[in-house]
Amino acid sequence: MKSPGEQVNQIPTNPNNLARVRSGVVNFVGRDEQLKELHQQLQEKERIAITTVTGMAGVGKTELAIQYAQHQKQQSTYPAGICWIQVQASNPGEQLLSFAKSQLNLNPPDDWELSDQLDYCWSRWPPLDGDVLIILDDVRDYEDIEGYLPPEESRFKVLITTRKYWLSESFEQLRLEVLDEAAALELLGSFIGKSRLEKETEAASQLCKDLGYLPLGLELVGRFLKRKSKWTLARMVQELEEKLNELKPSGGMTAQRGVEAALELSWKELDSQGQWLGCFLSLFALAPIKWTLVETCLSITNSCELIPLNEDWEDVIEDSLLGLNLIRETEEGDYQFHQLVRKYFRSKLEQMPEAGKLKQSFCKVMVLEAQSLPQSPTKEQVDGIAPSIPHVAEAATELQQWLEDEDLIWPFVGLNLFYEGQGFYKLAEPWLKQCLEASQNRLGENHPDVATSLNNLAGLYKDQGRYSEAEPLYQQALKLRKQLLGENHPDVATSLNNLAGLYDNQGRYSEAEPLYQQALDLWKQLLGENHPDVATSLNNLAGLYDNQGRYSEAEPLYQQALDLLKQLLGENHPHVAASLNNLAGLYKDQGRYSEAEPLYQQALDLLKQLLGENHPHVAASLNNLAGLYKDQGRYSEAEPLYQQALKLRKQLLGENHPSVATSLNNLAGLYDNQGRYSEAEPLYQQALDLWKQLLGENHPDVATSLNNLAGLYYNQGRYSEAEPLYQQAL
Repeated sequence: MKSPGEQVNQIPTNPNNLARVRSGVVNFVGRDEQLKELHQQLQEKERIAITTVTGMAGVGKTELAIQYAQHQKQQSTYPAGICWIQVQASNPGEQLLSFAKSQLNLNPPDDWELSDQLDYCWSRWPPLDGDVLIILDDVRDYEDIEGYLPPEESRFKVLITTRKYWLSESFEQLRLEVLDEAAALELLGSFIGKSRLEKETEAASQLCKDLGYLPLGLELVGRFLKRKSKWTLARMVQELEEKLNELKPSGGMTAQRGVEAALELSWKELDSQGQWLGCFLSLFALAPIKWTLVETCLSITNSCELIPLNEDWEDVIEDSLLGLNLIRETEEGDYQFHQLVRKYFRSKLEQMPEAGKLKQSFCKVMVLEAQSLPQSPTKEQVDGIAPSIPHVAEAATELQQWLEDEDLIWPFVGLNLFYEGQGFYKLAEPWLKQCLEASQNRLGENHPDVATSLNNLAGLYKDQGRYSEAEPLYQQALKLRKQLLGENHPDVATSLNNLAGLYDNQGRYSEAEPLYQQALDLWKQLLGENHPDVATSLNNLAGLYDNQGRYSEAEPLYQQALDLLKQLLGENHPHVAASLNNLAGLYKDQGRYSEAEPLYQQALDLLKQLLGENHPHVAASLNNLAGLYKDQGRYSEAEPLYQQALKLRKQLLGENHPSVATSLNNLAGLYDNQGRYSEAEPLYQQALDLWKQLLGENHPDVATSLNNLAGLYYNQGRYSEAEPLYQQAL
């Protein structure tokens, strides 16, 4: 059977994402031997080939990788693709996954754990007999990439660039040194012209020496001289030496100091607007920068009267920063700094009197980006904000002190929603923990945002079935909100509702009901009858009644909630789909199958449309529809849906989760109904063991599971095994 989400699609020839990177070098010189050696190392046939290109910043490691990739793309050396990963831009695993989806048409379930999605892609990477080149650019530590390397198969070739002298003893190493004098002169000549170079060979040699033969420095000076066509090279040497003498003494190497001096000359060449824009852009993370995001930042900054007057900042970046090679543009139209250039502009920013206010302004925009994600983001919303995520993370970490108190938790909340919305719980959790720590440190233990942080972390734990970790956090949040906000506040209602939901999931119905009722009454009192939170509360209380078989009490609440959500949110919304599912479930439980089926189908279609084929809510909807088919004896229709739901839940939530136990139990029940006892028994047993482990011996689901297993034994005449289980279930 085809795996969920797996599709048979045509794969493009020589898939690659090299458009996201762009060489800034007109003529690549002096590296022919290194290119040959690199290719030899990567053509290892006996095992996976991993080569690290090492060297100081600015020596041309990334450029070597770009040139190698572009050449091998033309040669079709890697028919299964060339994937470029900018390690410092965002999570490498996410970038790999994005490549597999966009370039290879691989579609692992969106809400599996990231590692499982990558395993899916590695094992299906097409064509299965073609070589693949994975380039990991600018690796700082082995831990950055350890979990994202391909499997031990010789078809996978990995090229790593790093400043670290030694990354791993198992990797081949290619040490990239500065250029020799002849190559340095050739590179300089590619910018200023051969005739100009030959007129002043001695000055040209001195210039290369002063720049330490470092490609980045030579390129900066070459582009500078190209604009200054009347300057002699001797004058350039003099200017550069003056800048070198002005620099503070440091232990830095000649090459690095040469780059700094070249940057000082380029800075002097910029007008005030170019200087200001370079400094402002240094606030962004070392990742591709969307111009639309820059425009938003400039708009906010302009409203704070911190920005020089200018009608078209894009002209400034084109005419000055790009022209002097101080920033580069990808073929996708994004902008990105070299790390040394960004560091230089950031140092200039720190000297500006308005630096603090500019940082605050930048952080304000990142807060707005974070706030744009809803509680349950669709795939389109996640994809839309993805380019901003590295910059939101920059605000949450490096620029955290410049966040206003009222905005402090928002970048963390946005990062959590981004990752949790994709089912990446392990990537979401650190951000919520940092959020709690940051809010406690800045705002003190007794603050509403600390309560929100506790609540959010508890919610993540609850979604993973980590109930014992979630409960004390929910209780702390509720206590803190009552203390700070009083008994009658919407946030108190939220806390009551969340704690009730936790108890509901554990079968602690008598504890859940009064909390649900309190939350509903409070929301109605504070927000009025027509509010989405009231609809949510109606749904939750109805669900509690439904779980207890109190159908006549549940139905009017479910119907009220559905009507209210349609009225407030429109027909096409995930919350409407959830409400349809709930009402359908009630009808199914009462045997009203003809009423239930169209609602289940509507909900499933709507969730697929809004959230993608592979989402936890889709898994639940598949499970529900399968249950309806099973109850009607439509077993051949039910089985594939149950199996899809089970596989999705295992990959999303891990093997140990209550929803996985539910799926195991349901599939076992299907087999049981068909007399396929040998297939049913191990699934019933797994479900029982899992529920006991997660929910304790006294949970209603454990009783149900005991009863189901006992029934299986009884149907086979194994009465002595069935009786004690029946007794335990009572």
